[in-house]
Order: sequence, then structure tokens, then C-alpha cells
Amino acid sequence: MCGIVGYVGARPCEEILVAGLEKLEYRGYDSAGVAMMIPGGIEKVRAVGNLAKLKEALEVAERQGIVPAPDENGEYTGIAHTRWATNGRVTEANAHPHSDESGVVQIVLNGIVENHLDLRHQLQDEGCTFTSETDAEVVAHLIHRHFEGDLTEAVRAAYGELRGHYAIVAMHAATPGVIVGARKECPLIIGIGKDGTENFLASAIPAFMAQTRRVLTIENGEIVTLTGHDVRIETIAGEPVDRESELVDWDEEEAEKAGYDTFMMKEIHEQPEAIAETILDRMPHDDGVDLSDVGLSDEYLANVERITIVACGTSYHAGLIGRYAIGEWARVPVGMDIASEFRYSNPVIGPGDLIIGITQSGETADTLAAMRLAKEAGATVLAVTNIMGSQATRDADAVLYTRAGLEIGVAATKTFVAQVAAMYLLALRLAELRGTLSHERVVELVAEIKAIPDKMEETIEKVSEAVVEISGRHYDQSFFLFLGRHIGLPVCLEGALKLKEVSYIPSDAYAAGEMKHGPIALLDETTPVVCVATDSPILDKMLSNIEEVRARGAQTIGVATEGNPRVGEVAEETIYVPRTDWVLQPLLAIIPLQLLAYHVARLNGLNVDQPRNLAKTVTVE
Repeated sequence: MCGIVGYVGARPCEEILVAGLEKLEYRGYDSAGVAMMIPGGIEKVRAVGNLAKLKEALEVAERQGIVPAPDENGEYTGIAHTRWATNGRVTEANAHPHSDESGVVQIVLNGIVENHLDLRHQLQDEGCTFTSETDAEVVAHLIHRHFEGDLTEAVRAAYGELRGHYAIVAMHAATPGVIVGARKECPLIIGIGKDGTENFLASAIPAFMAQTRRVLTIENGEIVTLTGHDVRIETIAGEPVDRESELVDWDEEEAEKAGYDTFMMKEIHEQPEAIAETILDRMPHDDGVDLSDVGLSDEYLANVERITIVACGTSYHAGLIGRYAIGEWARVPVGMDIASEFRYSNPVIGPGDLIIGITQSGETADTLAAMRLAKEAGATVLAVTNIMGSQATRDADAVLYTRAGLEIGVAATKTFVAQVAAMYLLALRLAELRGTLSHERVVELVAEIKAIPDKMEETIEKVSEAVVEISGRHYDQSFFLFLGRHIGLPVCLEGALKLKEVSYIPSDAYAAGEMKHGPIALLDETTPVVCVATDSPILDKMLSNIEEVRARGAQTIGVATEGNPRVGEVAEETIYVPRTDWVLQPLLAIIPLQLLAYHVARLNGLNVDQPRNLAKTVTVE
């Protein structure tokens, strides 16, 4: 989720680069840095913390005489980066830009290089010395190794050795006035300067909106060579790409939303990237999970006796899905409790227990209190959080970071799926260490998890139109009921919560088997009942429950797995999501429920980004 800015042009670049980073700081604020052409080479300035720290470092550098300088053609060249740490701790050494050991190559990267360890070992064997823990540094060394006077060709050759999803921007001391970018799945946008004397490159359009509104989008598998007066796009294979620029007619707020009407919709569409950032570098190979960044030893995880998950709100629902996954795959006893109840229940915990506190912000008061109580009782505490440096990270014994990036919409979307993905990683690692799954089954699940980002993109594309139509038929109802069983129940709970949060329509979520024990009395011909009926070991039971609802005249809306027509035979309206392993299905099934909440709220004229009475972080009891 990092932010990238690049510039080549006739104006001094330092202020332009920093201004661009300010517009991208929502993508990461652990550290930041710039690299600029100066007389005799390239100089970089980096700082840990937010952009204020980088500005201070730049002021110090200026007093030392380190300022950008034009080349013989009068052009300034620079790249910049704001980091959301994924690989390597938050230190100045791990901040971007990164260079080869001679400093002639400088690169910034957003994304993950999956095979960085293999490449690092290979490069070390060839005599390269590394100064950081990051996957990004290998890219600088590769470009330096391949450079023979043409930076584009060096980047192209390096690209061919990399696995993962990323966007790269590089500069070389021997080629002033040139920056080269390449994209593999992570966004990279060109800004065309107004007067033919400058061009820009960035992770998102807001970075250069103050300078130009004419843009070119780089597609996957393309490489761009940028000078102040020219833009050349090619495929990685070297074929020229002829693409017309577009004029973006956004105001500043629209720019922050990347063209979406709301932050909530933007963040729904960012969910595939949030999942990819959370999982991919923790699955560097095809046969397992690497959680060495978490801080719990393999020996501890292999022998943990009991797990209790504590959380609030959306994080609680993520924990419920995690409970199912851990139980199914690792066969470890798992308890689940609402943090605000756990802390007052005099829980029976102590040494040997692992307490997992899930909190997006890392500042949720009740979850923090529950974690502290557990630690005082001698239990080991693991925090699952999105925010580095948050209180949860300081209170816990170990931390499993989600990497969703900054979420501005109050109603959680991408942070929820990142939490679920993190719990899947933990569950699978536990299973590996405890030998509860065969090697073949682990390999199968790793492949399925790695495929989830693409399947999420597919889901958003395929279900959006159907959800809009369904929302148009039901937005004016006074009550919604959500029904699910087994691993589908937490999806229903989260879907009902989303609807409450942004539409203010009363809704309830129930285990479908419990419907006959009360909620069935609520049903009449006006009641929309959303039924999560994706593949699971008890799908037959769920189908029977749908038929019972329909027999009472209620309006049934099914969420089903593609290729399974049975749900469509019993539900009046059905939304299909792509097939994956049934344990992983919640990551896809939640998307139509998020979209349903969104469109119902919008049809009722409501502000989905700032729902009434709610705050992003609950720091009070």
C-alpha cells in the first residue's frame, strides 16, 4: 500500500515530490524518503515516521548543501516514497528509496517481491552487500547487475527475474533526466506535464493533481520510460504501446477518492490489494506459510494448548471466521469472546493460553483492556492489527500485521477482509506445525489463498450489477434478516452490521438453525431475508432453512457459489460468487453484502463514509 512519486522536468523537484507524497500519505506513513539528482550523482534522504519527519531531514540536508540540481539539459530528476511496512521493520535503513551498494541505482517499490529471499541469496553469492531487510533492495541490485547503459533494458531484465505483485520506479546516476517504471498488478499512473517540459509518475492520480490533470494509465506487464519531454510505453516484451492520454476532471476530494463517489466504494474495490499485501510475502513458496515476522516461535505455536480470540464489532466477526479456520485446519480448541464482556467475566486463563486480540486501529479500548488482563494472568498475547506503533503492538507479546492501508470510511470493509486473511494464515501455519493437514492439502490451500485477490476482483465485477438491482427493489424496507450457518454465519453478522451502520435500517443476523426459535415470527411478505448459502459441509441444512423462510412468504436473497444451481432453485433472487475452498468462501461472500449495504444507503440519500453517531476508532469503554 505504499505511495510512489516520480518527476522529470524543468522545475526543482524536491517540493514537487514532497507535495505528491502528502497526497499519498494515506497509503503509508511508517517512513518516507526521496532520491534526487545532484551534481556528481544521486543523493537520497530518508526518515522514519510521517512526512513531517522527512521534511525535517530535508531541511538538514539542505543546510549541508544537498539540493537537487539540473542536468545538462536543464532537467531535474527525482523519485519519492511513503512506506507502509510489509517486509522489514520500520527503520531508516528499511525506508525507501533503496540502492545498490554503489548508490548509482535508486528505486522505489510498492508491493511485494515473493522470491526476494532466493534472489538475495543469489546476489550475495555474487558478492552483493545488502544494507536493509527489505524485498525492495534486491530490485536495485538486479537493475545494477543488468545495466549496460540503458536503464529501460536493465529494468526490463530485472522484471523478468521477479515474482510477485509490484510497481517499480528507478533512476540511475548515468542517465540523468530519465526515470523508468514497471507495473505488475500494483497501480502506476503517468501525469503528462502541461507545457512539454515535465512529466510525473505516481501510484495514484492525487499525487500530481495540482500539476496536471492529463493522465496515462500503465497496464499490467508494461514498462514506461519518462523524460521531461517524452513518454514511451512498451510491453515487457518490448512491443511499443500507443495509448491516448485522458483528461481527469476531478476536484481535490474526488481525486482523494480516485474517481469513486465515496471512500467506502473505493475501499471495497481496494480489497483485492489489501488481501495481496497481507498474504503474499508470507507465502514465499507453494507449500506453506512464513510467519517469522510475527514474533511467536514455531515451537510455541506447535504446542499451544488453547486459543481465545477477543475483539469488538467487525473485528469480532473476523475472529469468528478465524475460529472456524483454526478449528477445521489445526484442531486447536478456540474460544471467542466479545472483548467488552471478556474483561469482566473473570476468565479462566493463564500460562499455556494464547489470547488473540483483533483490533484494526490497535487502540480499541475494550480489546486493549482484555489483552492486558490476559497478559497479567500469564497468557501469551498476540495482536492482529493494521496500525504499526499502535497501543496494541506495544501491549502484545507478538503482532500479526494486516496490511490494508489507511481506511477512511468509518464502516470497515478492506480492513475486515485483511483481518480474515491474517487469521487464515495463522490457522494454516498452526496446521503445518501440528501436522493436522497433509502436505498435499497445505499445498492446495496455499494455492487457493494466493488466488483470492484475483477472485475478489472477479467477484466485485460480476456481482455489482445484480446487487444494484436487488438494492433497488428492497431499499425502502423497514427490516432485513440475515441467515447463515457454520462459516457463513459470521458473514451474515458482518453483512447485517454493515447495513445497520450505513443505512440505519434495523437488521438482524441469526444462525439459520435458530430461526425457528423466535425470529421466524418476524417474517411476512415484505421481509427481505439474505441467506448466505455458499458451499459448506452443511449446505443441505441451509437450503432447507431457505425453503422454510420462503414458505412464510418472505423475500429470499441467496448468496451462492458459482456452479451450484441448488440455491437458485430455492431462493427468489441469487447472487453467485466464484468458487474457492469452502473455508475461504467468506472473503468472497462478504462482497455482495458490503455492496448491498452501500447501495441501500445511497438510495436512501445517506452519507456512507460518515454514518451518524459512529467513529472510526472506539477509544472509550
